[in-house]
Amino acid sequence: METLLTALSALLGVWVLGNLVSRPLRMDFSLTRRLAAGAVAFTSTIPIVEQITPPPLIGTTEPFPLLWYLVLGTLLAVLLAMVLLVLAEVMVPSGSLPGPVALVRSLPRRVRRTRRYAAIVRVLLRHGLAAYVFTRQRPDLDTADGRARLARSVRAALEDAGVSFVKLGQILATRPDLLPAEFVDELTHLQARARPVPWPEIETVLAAEWGPEPVLTSIDPEPLAAASIAQVHTGLLPDGSEVVVKVQRPGIAAVVADDLDILDRLAHRLQRRTLWGARLGAVALADGFAASLREELDFTVELRNVTTMAAAAAARGADTIVRTPVPHPAHSTGRVLVLERVHGRPVSAAAGDEPLAAALLDALLGQIVVDGVFHADPHPGNILRTTGPVPLVMLDLGSVGRLDAGLRSGLVRLLLAVDTGDPVPVCDALLELAQAPPTLDERALVRDVGRFLVRITAPGVPTDARALGDLVRIVTEHGITVPPELAAVFRAIGTLDGTLTALDPGFDLIAGARRFAAERMRAELEPEALLRRAGAELSTLLPLLRALPRRVDRVLGALDDGTLAVQVRPQPGELARPASEAMGQVVATALAATTGLMAVVLLAAPGGAEVGPGLTVHALLGYLLLMVSAILALRSLVRSYRT
Repeated sequence: METLLTALSALLGVWVLGNLVSRPLRMDFSLTRRLAAGAVAFTSTIPIVEQITPPPLIGTTEPFPLLWYLVLGTLLAVLLAMVLLVLAEVMVPSGSLPGPVALVRSLPRRVRRTRRYAAIVRVLLRHGLAAYVFTRQRPDLDTADGRARLARSVRAALEDAGVSFVKLGQILATRPDLLPAEFVDELTHLQARARPVPWPEIETVLAAEWGPEPVLTSIDPEPLAAASIAQVHTGLLPDGSEVVVKVQRPGIAAVVADDLDILDRLAHRLQRRTLWGARLGAVALADGFAASLREELDFTVELRNVTTMAAAAAARGADTIVRTPVPHPAHSTGRVLVLERVHGRPVSAAAGDEPLAAALLDALLGQIVVDGVFHADPHPGNILRTTGPVPLVMLDLGSVGRLDAGLRSGLVRLLLAVDTGDPVPVCDALLELAQAPPTLDERALVRDVGRFLVRITAPGVPTDARALGDLVRIVTEHGITVPPELAAVFRAIGTLDGTLTALDPGFDLIAGARRFAAERMRAELEPEALLRRAGAELSTLLPLLRALPRRVDRVLGALDDGTLAVQVRPQPGELARPASEAMGQVVATALAATTGLMAVVLLAAPGGAEVGPGLTVHALLGYLLLMVSAILALRSLVRSYRT
């Protein structure tokens, strides 16, 4: 019974101590941390109090001195618990680790992540890249040949690592502002390696999405094509229409989720611990990539893309040149997409067809600068040449780019400025599209852009998509940040350039883009277009024009009365709160230092009345002030780590 009472008393002491320590710090700690700190402080303080208490005092009947030693021991326990909480907050901040329940729930995911980490490390070792990741060795980055060899190893490693890393490499291939030219050139050839999924597994996915009732009268178990995210089978609808069925690979969503989790953790670490990661915005890049990849996993997004692009092409009359397959929304789900089967050949097979090359470029540029929704990956396998009334059909619209009206008009102005050969309007258009640093040297930028224009506008010299890469490098060398949407445009045009060259080896991409921009501007200057634009602008400005006379009258009246004033009113708390918090930190630190010095002076002062054997008033006050100083210092420290 005595042992049980002792245990209950100890538990009560731990609980009380754990709840006391967070109040002086004015911080909210978890129950687990408070109880752990209370338990350690409670068990550690008992032997300390026994050591500092004079032996004759043990068992005495005099309550007054014993009370002071008990108070001193309690204060010591509270101080020790506070120190433990602050150390725990410094080493492992609150929220950085999940709670016990969340930890148990996340255990399967952590096991999968660990296995994935191990698989990635094996890929790095197999391709000789471990030294670049785990050490500071960078011997191959000094020469062009070394960078080219390293780029080939990186491409092979990304292909072996799986779909998420292949997609990441393809995105990085569009960012010449981030990678050397050798890496950009190599990553443009990335291809995902995927073996076909056995038919029983595909049949299970179809049954889960469609239910027990058959949707197709027949479906070919042999896949027409297999990719990293899905594979395609052919089939027949009850009305006899030929369709293709795009089925998501079983389990691919879980693999991509684990990979994105790893990339997100890596991006946060790079942005937090490296200057270049913070400058590039590694977290924002990873978030944009994750959002794009999640869209590709949701086939309802691709279904909307097909419908949107078909409607946009029809609205501007481009559906006579290029179209998209007819979708079947009634039979499509998040993991199954049913489209019209299109018979044709890859567009690159129509070699020597110069008019077709120009029409294809016009179709993509129309999607970019007119529709604002464009095919982000127009490689030859995604564009078919058919014998039907519409010669070109675009496939695989899971990845599309989107541009707002401002970026679209800015691109047209950039193309027109390039056509003039004057670097000043080109730089102006670039600065409208991208974000320039405050320290930008505009004269140096104009000179570099001028040299670039001389190269690409020289008579008799055809230009290709590499010229766009050169322009991007010039821009980034001056610290100008290229928006991801603009990088997607350059990637799409660069991907299309290989197809255009196959159709017409002498095709001039830049000249074709300049021609398109000039035609677009002429169309915008036609009377009907001008009237339409003027009507839209007028409808926007009309409410402002109606209110303008009243506002001018009020301003003139205030000016005449001498009561005109300009008042700048910040949002409540936006400026006051940080200032007050900083001032509170300064005051708390100053008080901690002052009380600490006073405690040292009192503890070192000789004499003084004794309140107990070996304990003077000066020493008692010194201990109390030292306690106050420690509390203030610890509170300032923990707040500095929380902010």
